[in-house]
Amino acid sequence: MSATTTNASTTRTVTSAASTPRTRMTALARAELTLLGRNKGALAAALFVPLVLPFSVRAAAKEMDLAEAGLTIGTLMLPAAIGFSLLFAVYSALVGVFVVRREELVLKRLHTGELRDVEILAGSATPALLSALVQSLLLAVGCAVLLDLSAPSAIHLSVLGLLLGLVMCAALAAGTASFTRTSDNAQVTPLPFMFASMLGSGMFVPLELLPDRLASVCELLPLTPVITLVRGGWTGDLSGAETMGAMATAVAWTVLAMFAVRRWFRWEPRR
Repeated sequence: MSATTTNASTTRTVTSAASTPRTRMTALARAELTLLGRNKGALAAALFVPLVLPFSVRAAAKEMDLAEAGLTIGTLMLPAAIGFSLLFAVYSALVGVFVVRREELVLKRLHTGELRDVEILAGSATPALLSALVQSLLLAVGCAVLLDLSAPSAIHLSVLGLLLGLVMCAALAAGTASFTRTSDNAQVTPLPFMFASMLGSGMFVPLELLPDRLASVCELLPLTPVITLVRGGWTGDLSGAETMGAMATAVAWTVLAMFAVRRWFRWEPRR
């Protein structure tokens, strides 16, 4: 009863205080941030797991010849850490948010109110996106200090990769939520994408150390261009063609995810 009352109050607050797209999205993001703060499990998974997992990358890196790939511990760990933040703080967290809000009829009430569809999704995703952005900045500073990471050679590529990753992971989360029936399923449906990204996107093992045929396949994974751009911003070894290829792959996955959301996203509980 209390959860229903809270959600109803949240919906009224969003719709009554809204008059422009910006104020509507701000009100919804504030309400979502409040709900996130009350969910201690989701908050811990989003904020602390991405900070711990990079240490497993460092342990795995001891078995690799990073010099052969032109990398260091820092240029391996930093993109991996940002990748973990995108996977846990954005993708996995938002799948749960969209599914739970749908099952609690929050999305249905918002959908029939003043807010537009894109405002509902973007407003709900804003707290997760901001937390991942802050995490990424802290991780960059931490890696620079603790791992003696040199200044980035092309910081604009790293920024571009991070922004593309934020938008893409939010869109993929909404797309995954479209096919997730219950909040219990929301703990399982993100796993294939997360495992594929961790194992094949260059987070644990750089693509340069993989067989050529396998590396060519892994280059097409959604998170691979993000890791490539973030890492290339520090190493400065990305060519123009490689940069454009990574951007095209990231944009293609984002457009595909947005199409899936537009076509299959449900605003009411799935039966």
